[in-house]
Amino acid sequence: MSASALATPTPPPTFARPHAVRLAAAATGLWRVVDGVGRVIGHIQTLTSDGETRFRARRFHAPTRGFRDLGDFWSADDAIDCLVFSR
Repeated sequence: MSASALATPTPPPTFARPHAVRLAAAATGLWRVVDGVGRVIGHIQTLTSDGETRFRARRFHAPTRGFRDLGDFWSADDAIDCLVFSR
């Protein structure tokens, strides 16, 4: 995977998803995942350790006013799938 691909993960083609999603930069290494109607469904965070990059799917949990980690994935596409299909 190239350095530019790690800096800006892109969602997979919309035909593979029940709803179109887009990524919006939130901070360095952090993106909001936004559904087709403009609702934020979660965040993707880049984690780098020992030269390997993973992508963490996170969702806001209103009752505790914090984020819950849904899992770490080898690709941004898999992390996005986790957020889309776990709603």
